[in-house]
Amino acid sequence: MQIKLEKLFKKYTGSEGKEVTAVNDVSLDIPSNTVYGIIGKSGAGKSSLVRLISLLERPDRGAVYYDDRRVDDLSKAELIRQHRRIGMIFQNFNLFSSRTAAGNIAYPLEICGVSKARIRERVVELLELVGLKDRGDAPVSTLSGGQKQRIAIARALANNPDILFCDEATSALDPQTTRSILELIREIQAKMNLTVVMITHQMEVVRDACQQVAVLDNGRVVEQGYVKDIFTNPQSSVTKDFLSHIAAGVPENDNVVRWSKAGGKYVLHFGGNTPDAPVISNLAKKFDIDVNIRAGGIHALNDGNVGVMIVDLAGDETVLASSIEYLKEQGVVVEEAQK
Repeated sequence: MQIKLEKLFKKYTGSEGKEVTAVNDVSLDIPSNTVYGIIGKSGAGKSSLVRLISLLERPDRGAVYYDDRRVDDLSKAELIRQHRRIGMIFQNFNLFSSRTAAGNIAYPLEICGVSKARIRERVVELLELVGLKDRGDAPVSTLSGGQKQRIAIARALANNPDILFCDEATSALDPQTTRSILELIREIQAKMNLTVVMITHQMEVVRDACQQVAVLDNGRVVEQGYVKDIFTNPQSSVTKDFLSHIAAGVPENDNVVRWSKAGGKYVLHFGGNTPDAPVISNLAKKFDIDVNIRAGGIHALNDGNVGVMIVDLAGDETVLASSIEYLKEQGVVVEEAQK
């Protein structure tokens, strides 16, 4: 299902009685049958925006469309029907501790009046889908964090939704479990032709799961596009900050390795526009400049790979400027690392 947002605007009254603009003139086109990321730092307006997109709240101004049908102004009865076509996953799982894993998955089917026989059948299907076919009778308290999130995913899919919203769904998980959950979501999206919207503050989640992304800052979209384009040629300072941190860090099993924690003033991005040539070697030969490589590797994206290298460049200021210009002419995106 395609989602279209037109000039969404939402204000709230803060704790001191002051009005706070959480979503400010946001317009987005989220394609059907894709994993779309919305990323921003704390307070950027991510959670407020997802509440508007998922119809949990109405915007003060603007409109939300699902497949060309306006849905933000539905009647109460229509809204209930539409909510049943939406799945949601949260950071804290929101499972019922009084129910088993199977009981949690069954709950949305029960409130929709599905027959007991069909519920049992559907629960078995979903437990197998999320890789927990032998854990249906397990109390929630005995499940690991990753297993709880798998049960939450199964519950969100119980009524065969058209859209799946993931609000910081992996923030409470360790890196290895996060990767397995993201892989599961990608597999489910492809199998069920879902539109998945992932709300996150982690660029690793965008890198590993999303095809397109919108970057939020102070309630506004400051950048949007395909993930590969964002990684190779970021435009906004917010995006550059996200990328500098993902490049500078050394997540477990990541393909970017930093062998020197010191230095690293420049981050070089090598994308599809970079020629198959020894660019760094040619740089050192062409200019009187020293290149000290601090880190390097590959970011594996859904639509291709992006090379990243963190370096220090030492030389005369004029030569340094010429060197950076040369790199850009070769298709390399050069950014100063954020401190």
